[in-house]
Amino acid sequence: MNHDASRSLYDRALSVMPGGVNSSVRAAPQPYPVFVEGGDGGHVVDADGNRYIDWIGGLGPLLLGHDMPEQLQAAVQSRAAEGPMYGMPSGIEVEHAEFVCRHVPSVEMIRFVNSGTEATVSACRLARAVTGRNKILIMQGGYHGAQESTLVEGDADDPRPSSAGIPQAFAEHTIPVPFNDPGAARSAFEAHGEDIAAVLVEPIQANMGIVYPEDGYHERLRGLCDEYGSLLIFDEVITGFRVGGLGCAQSEFGIDPDITTFGKIIGGGFPVGAIGGKTEYLERFTPSGDVFQAGTFSGHPVTMAAGLETLKYCAENDVYDHVDRLGRTLREGLSDLVADHAPEYTVAGSHSIFKLVFTRAEGAPQDGPCRNGCRQDPSCSRYDACPKRGTDVTRAETDRYARLFRPAMRERGVLVSQNQFESNFVSYGHTDEDVEETLEAYKEAL
Repeated sequence: MNHDASRSLYDRALSVMPGGVNSSVRAAPQPYPVFVEGGDGGHVVDADGNRYIDWIGGLGPLLLGHDMPEQLQAAVQSRAAEGPMYGMPSGIEVEHAEFVCRHVPSVEMIRFVNSGTEATVSACRLARAVTGRNKILIMQGGYHGAQESTLVEGDADDPRPSSAGIPQAFAEHTIPVPFNDPGAARSAFEAHGEDIAAVLVEPIQANMGIVYPEDGYHERLRGLCDEYGSLLIFDEVITGFRVGGLGCAQSEFGIDPDITTFGKIIGGGFPVGAIGGKTEYLERFTPSGDVFQAGTFSGHPVTMAAGLETLKYCAENDVYDHVDRLGRTLREGLSDLVADHAPEYTVAGSHSIFKLVFTRAEGAPQDGPCRNGCRQDPSCSRYDACPKRGTDVTRAETDRYARLFRPAMRERGVLVSQNQFESNFVSYGHTDEDVEETLEAYKEAL
């Protein structure tokens, strides 16, 4: 493939944008990223006219693919034509909020914001105000946006900032513990429970190689929060309205969080975030309460129309049946491929999310119980070797993925996640033929 136009654009971008990008992960592809001109269905076309099967999916928001259904396109165009924005309430905000509250059992009220990061920032502030406490317990290897409370690494005894510009004093209010380790969570509560405002956790660690929770893990977290008077915050920015359908991952796992953060799909491909939860907590936000939260573009009418029409389309059509079936087909096909070509690797995922993790596991490949991605099934012969937490994924063969595998896939016309940690996403625009071509590309690249 010819990539001259992408190379030229990247060269220009390096002069005017730090790293040549506006979000750091976009610079990950070696030696330079593909610059996209447009998309259709489950495909994108780059600045050089190359066409790719796209499994990046905008990093998750594009559940319907790159083509907007007619009703969604009409709603977006109509709202845009009526005016860019108002700085005042509009009816579409109410309709969207009503739809979400109707379909997500734990959400009685919702506040729309502009990004997943803004949602988790606001959720942490709200939890601290509700409980009168300072500390937030998070999972090692998880990701909750570019915010000071969660850009923290280390462990419960030695939390430290994971980015320059964050004071150590901020990190001391964050408690990182391993995902899938209820004993570590209990120990943290025993040591700091009187000052833990909330547990902030992804139902599935979907931004770090896709790590599935062990059976009963979230129930243990719910129990600890109830025991110590802390709030349970589910970060469903990635899993929301993708895993578990319109009820989100919390309905899949049967967990009732106090607060949920949303992003991506809830905005139908436009900038969005949201904080949902129990009325007694959400009413603490200004102007009804004392927790300040505001945003000029929050509840933007175009975003609200796009998000609402996306979810309505999912409710009225076979979107989840389609994407979940293709996701399973991909994971099963990948399981067969790695069994033959790279048995040390791990296939992970759930519903319409999938990932091949370049682990260095020894022994037999994944077997029957885990053919649909690693589900932490103790009866699987690979149970002990499958990643149990996001930090396990950091020990995967990231250089091989970045320098050999991903470039080979790109040359075969398939775009997969930009680093070893991100998920790949199936959209309603993908087809069985896309899956077949992708599996053939994986086979050649491995």
